[in-house]
Amino acid sequence: MNAKVTVPSLLEKKSAGEKIVALTAYDYPSALLADHAGMDCVLVGDTLASTALGYESTLPVRMEEMLVAFHAVRRGIERALLIADMPFGSYQVDISDAVRNAVEFVKAGAEAIKLEGGRHREKVIHHLVENDIPVIGHIGLTPQSLHALGGYRVQGKKAGDASRIVEDALRLEDVGISALVLEAIPSNLATTITARLTIPTIGIGAGAHCDGQILVFADLLGLLPGKTPKFVRRYAELYQQALQAINAYGDDVRAGSFPSEEESYLAPSRATARALR
Repeated sequence: MNAKVTVPSLLEKKSAGEKIVALTAYDYPSALLADHAGMDCVLVGDTLASTALGYESTLPVRMEEMLVAFHAVRRGIERALLIADMPFGSYQVDISDAVRNAVEFVKAGAEAIKLEGGRHREKVIHHLVENDIPVIGHIGLTPQSLHALGGYRVQGKKAGDASRIVEDALRLEDVGISALVLEAIPSNLATTITARLTIPTIGIGAGAHCDGQILVFADLLGLLPGKTPKFVRRYAELYQQALQAINAYGDDVRAGSFPSEEESYLAPSRATARALR
């Protein structure tokens, strides 16, 4: 197995021009798969809400639900840098809440935490960094700001918006974040930000010139039906494969062909005869 990925080694990868590969995970099997596949970072993302818990957005998921998922993922990770996503409401109320919730993730085994937002998150990030908690920033399309943004829309298309996103990136780096997720922004804007920052950028819908990329586990594997965002490349269609397998199982049970004799246990005939007397 390759060396353990750490927060400093992400910076080393950027300096060396090596791409960072990240993936979300929500349970022990997905953690094992991500780690064994050599992912550099595994994020227990708040997309747990929509991809595993059935919520319509990431907003309803609670700290308690995130922690259950996080503990399961922690047990499956050895090499990857393990990042916990701060759910909506866990850091917006006040700074002491944010620090307390981040500490809970760290005590559970998080090696960094991620939170959304630009310059308006400077104070909370400062307090987390001052308490030796590595922070991954997240700007551009921030799904927890769904209602404020008016939906899931590409950000930074207009000059003023692009300038604001660049300024957010620079200010978050100054306050001490360790890496920055750029979501759903034009690729040329992401290229500019990546060139201006000394910390790594990790893109999701931000083009090929970020220092790394992240995808959602269910999107990458096609685990759910329906459309995915433009930036998703589906490397498998496991929903359809699983549906076919489960349908085949149902057909076999109804036809009486499952379980077969080879899939059943038999007692010696004498023992059976004595039991039936």
